Amino acid sequence: MLYYIFRWLDELGIKGSHLWGYISFRAILAMILALVISAWFGERFIKYLKRKQITEVQRSAEIDPFGVKKIGVPSMGGIIIIVALLIPVLLLGRLRNIYLILMIITTLWLGLLGGMDDFIKIFKRNKEGLKGKYKIIGQVTIGLIVGLVLWTSPDVKANLNLEMTRTNGQEVVVHKTEAEKTLKTTIPFVKNHNLDYSEILSFLGEHKHAAGWILFVIMTIVVVTAVSNGANLNDGMDGMCAGNSAIVGVVLGILAYVSSHVEFAAYLNIMYIPGSEELVVFFMAFIGALIGFLWYNAYPAQVFMGDTGSLTIGGIIGVGAIIIHKELLLPILCGIFFVESLSVILQVNYFKIGKRFGVKQRIFKRTPIHDNFRTQDSQLDPDCKYLIKKPHTVIHETKITLRFWIISIILAALTIITLKIR
Repeated sequence: MLYYIFRWLDELGIKGSHLWGYISFRAILAMILALVISAWFGERFIKYLKRKQITEVQRSAEIDPFGVKKIGVPSMGGIIIIVALLIPVLLLGRLRNIYLILMIITTLWLGLLGGMDDFIKIFKRNKEGLKGKYKIIGQVTIGLIVGLVLWTSPDVKANLNLEMTRTNGQEVVVHKTEAEKTLKTTIPFVKNHNLDYSEILSFLGEHKHAAGWILFVIMTIVVVTAVSNGANLNDGMDGMCAGNSAIVGVVLGILAYVSSHVEFAAYLNIMYIPGSEELVVFFMAFIGALIGFLWYNAYPAQVFMGDTGSLTIGGIIGVGAIIIHKELLLPILCGIFFVESLSVILQVNYFKIGKRFGVKQRIFKRTPIHDNFRTQDSQLDPDCKYLIKKPHTVIHETKITLRFWIISIILAALTIITLKIR
């Protein structure tokens, strides 16, 4: 909104208006504004939630060995993140940009889906919340919408053929071809590091291109659903999901920036994606909103984000990575989310296998994996066989959270250097 106003003022020759044409200016302003809104609105929203007794019903002091009572803490704090994210984006973003539109739709869609889940948990006093199949349907639907739009929109293009050459003593970028729709995506640690979805289905002959787009849409659905659920599982300790997601947001913002900058894209030999610079504004606002939310969500939490926040955060990360053709980097970048999900899948299936043979067995003391580190041996089922019972001494929640943040930082750095290590 403000972008168009100041662009008009710039055309009229108003001094200083040209600043709004710089993506760095708008991105930094978006982060600051999101942080301020999150902190200011968060305080008032938490007071409102307490007055209305919109509080968490799932958590209890039993899973905390240090006896911290978390009953009665307000939930649905994800609304703080969504409001603090969308206001700067709507004010500072170029709203005709197809990528920004998709990110806004994803935020609203998954925010509504998570909100329905939290509403059932809180107001209906149903700890199970929205049925799992309805969550999956909602996640699959938004993944399908995003995939189809990226397939059919003429504004979605990329240029894979850029190179830096020296002319008259200066380095310039040469476009070997025009930007076009592409089914290629980045593979980490591979020299010729682009995977073409259509080439996977080359055995289909003349139909491989259409089949490649169908595979791309399926991949989009899988990524959005997986990352959204991974973030949801990671939201189990104060500050855990918000901190990890902010770190991921920094990397996606950097990747979006270099992908939208023709010289950086040529130097790094990555896809140049015209229009993806608006994702930088979005992810900077995303980072600011999460940091502001951490002001209240850090241990001991004054508010929980609930599924309203965690499902939305995961969806944003998934869709953002797909838009800049970096979805195959997510197992590294979102390694924490991946391990959290994997621990639950392994635990459930290992238990089911044992049940078939009449044996009560588990791999970890508790899942998702972060809960394993704060579970006392005295809380274990004496009739159950545990494959891994370490650590025998419990670790405080804050230390677990900080260690997970450190791991996320390491994974974030590793993700960035994949641009050069091939």
